[in-house]
Amino acid sequence: MDLTTEAAFRVEQFRDFLALEAGDSAHTVANYIRDVRRLAGYAGTKGARRPEDVTAALLREFVYALKDLGLAPATIRRQISALRTYYRYLVGEGHAVRDPSERLESPRQWQFAYATGARVSELVGLKLQDVLYEDGLARIFGKGAKERIVPVGRRALGAVALYAREIRPGLDKGKGLGRVFLNARGTPLSRVGAWSIIKRAARLAGLTKRVTPHTLRHTFATHLLEGGADLRAVQEMLGHADLATTQLYTHVDREYLRTVHKTYHPRS
Repeated sequence: MDLTTEAAFRVEQFRDFLALEAGDSAHTVANYIRDVRRLAGYAGTKGARRPEDVTAALLREFVYALKDLGLAPATIRRQISALRTYYRYLVGEGHAVRDPSERLESPRQWQFAYATGARVSELVGLKLQDVLYEDGLARIFGKGAKERIVPVGRRALGAVALYAREIRPGLDKGKGLGRVFLNARGTPLSRVGAWSIIKRAARLAGLTKRVTPHTLRHTFATHLLEGGADLRAVQEMLGHADLATTQLYTHVDREYLRTVHKTYHPRS
């Protein structure tokens, strides 16, 4: 970062605040300063030369950019915490009149199963060569070894890329069979293991309803249909041989339409 940008974003003053007034550890100070510099660099590419020029929309774009880089959710949460502390400091000192980080949401754990609509058996059977990162696709083998290609959302793709690069090599002890998802013993993740992970994630998210691997698949289909997706396209992504099976999900779509009608129609 050049000295002009450093001064405009009051990096040194923020460092002094963290170390002397907030009493943060040297480790926290170093992380927060790096996070603010990262924001300043990104903001500069969007024409925002001062922290006052940064809008809530720009901050959201910045967080999405971090996700696209494949950073872990925990790292992004720390980045958001740093930004909130930074803007509270600026507002408190009179260097800014508003805090664009007020409604900035922390990322949740992104679920590959939700991103693709894959069955849990298909998910645990996924092999490294079946994730086509450059194309944003995954090759999935369903019932009867029938192959299909499904799109993968950028957030899930980034999370899987990070896992495959940073975490999986430490788990694989030669017994992984080329599968993407491994357990702590270095063997392929089982259906039961995947179910346990999803239940734990649901509990941590504060969900009280029962959540299973099929819940993610069901939600995937429902959200596509509610968004106006073509039924046959959803059939292809789910791997249903019969369109009638996919049509079972459309009752939820009809309920959604009824809810919208009842809420917004003046004579509903």
